[in-house]
Amino acid sequence: MILALMFSWLGAGAHSDADEAGLARLRKAMVDRQLARRDIVDKRVLKAMRKVPRHLFVPEAERRHAYEDRPLGIGHRQTISQPYVVAFMTQALGLKGGERVLEIGTGSGYQAAVLAEIAGEVLTIEIVEPLAAGARRLLGSLGYKNVQVRAGDGYRGWPEKAPFDAVIVTAAPDHVPQPLIDQLKLGGRMIIPVGEGIQELKLLERTKDGLVTRDVLPVRFVPMTGEALRKGTKPN
Repeated sequence: MILALMFSWLGAGAHSDADEAGLARLRKAMVDRQLARRDIVDKRVLKAMRKVPRHLFVPEAERRHAYEDRPLGIGHRQTISQPYVVAFMTQALGLKGGERVLEIGTGSGYQAAVLAEIAGEVLTIEIVEPLAAGARRLLGSLGYKNVQVRAGDGYRGWPEKAPFDAVIVTAAPDHVPQPLIDQLKLGGRMIIPVGEGIQELKLLERTKDGLVTRDVLPVRFVPMTGEALRKGTKPN
């Protein structure tokens, strides 16, 4: 009954102090039940997930589902990832604070907001211009001054801001884009879904001996569009 009342607040779009307290309880329950009881142990990640208001990053019609552990549509055939996957990918980067992070696939800006709670600077690229504009406005209104949003094709990254301590990709190409590898610092990490249909989430680390790659989780993301589609299949 209590959860039902909380979700009714989401659907009504009310913004009283009582409603915000209810939403905070929902976020806490999401983190406690869906993340901390699984394998999300990084305290920085858990704290960020408790703070960022996921309900603001989804369309109003989807807000009643904002704290369920599933992806939600955000328009333009794009989705916001389920909370567990956002937390898992963030944790995999091993952020300690102060890093410069590149995100490919801003969407509504939720993952960028979570990253911004930990990293020093987040640069994020979104190929769908209306989503990029919406994310820029929302992140700005929430006070995320350490996030820059660019509208464009993320396949080639953001070379003028490189190198990056970490790269996170939230759309799936059929191969790891070489420009993103090239923009990764020595010791840096990249987390990226690769493949078609059911993809494999890959964690790459750039070491002095070369690139170390391992598969960490089967996932399903929207495909990476733009130049990634024109490149054709390449070895991972």
